[in-house]
Amino acid sequence: MKLHGNARTCPHSRRLMVRRVEEEGWTLARAAEAAGVSVRTVSKWLASYRVEGEAGLLDRSSAPAFVWNRTREERVALIARLRRLRMTAAEIAEVLAMPLSTISSVLTRIGLGTLSRLEPREPANRYERSRPGELVHIDVKKLVKINGAGHRVTGNRRGSAKGIGWEYVHVCVDDATRLAYVEVLADEKGQTAVGFLRRAVALFAAYGIRVRAVMADNGPAYRSALHALACRTLALKHIRTRPYRPRTNGKAERFIRTLLGGWAYGAIYASSTERSSALPGWLDYYNRRRPHGSLSHQPPVKRMHALMNNLSGSYI
Repeated sequence: MKLHGNARTCPHSRRLMVRRVEEEGWTLARAAEAAGVSVRTVSKWLASYRVEGEAGLLDRSSAPAFVWNRTREERVALIARLRRLRMTAAEIAEVLAMPLSTISSVLTRIGLGTLSRLEPREPANRYERSRPGELVHIDVKKLVKINGAGHRVTGNRRGSAKGIGWEYVHVCVDDATRLAYVEVLADEKGQTAVGFLRRAVALFAAYGIRVRAVMADNGPAYRSALHALACRTLALKHIRTRPYRPRTNGKAERFIRTLLGGWAYGAIYASSTERSSALPGWLDYYNRRRPHGSLSHQPPVKRMHALMNNLSGSYI
């Protein structure tokens, strides 16, 4: 009968193999054949058993017990302290007169290879308002203008147009329904941002949604007196994102990623005008037909109708 398992990796099989030789009088060749290993393997485990007993049949690490050139623990602790002062690996290497490769290896081994490891990861800021219009997210994405096929298509950066300029994609996303409104505009100045805000509020009103609050980042356009006046005129509460925390406005950020992949980079356009002309069609598809993973695979308009039926008359 052959052993179940591999005698080279399974302690139980090794014990059975050794017992057959030591207690039952099997030859090394017979025990090796039954275990499906070589005679040399049986001899090795038998020798270990005779010297160390049961402990000799257990798995052991293949790592050497001592590495002669390993960095001393005192020096490792010093490297860790300097790293927690937010020093780079190169700066630590210079201060301690050690090779940069050694410092980098030590930092990786102790889990401080990147500066982000020095602080615990900020928990995901997930939330969702229950009513359409209770909060909308606004953001702007800058896109380079198009004048012929670019390097994404041709693969040649040398022929790319220089100095053609930029255009600005202003987006507004409803927190509860993910219903979106988008415009491609010439800039992101205060007057432009205010005009976009007014048109976005009007668009949501056409759906029967009253916008109550708007969240935007701390860009100059949203800190301007003109924007503050527009919010008061439209009876909107203005909520600013936390500095250096773009995830606070995460729904707008995530929508922009979808927008870029599905519209801006989703086709080959000959010009910026052609790209802008394709936006209404894609936006209609997104709002009315595209399944949204965060909405139980419903499109935003369907989610909007469901919430409006559940909260009839409470948000208008």
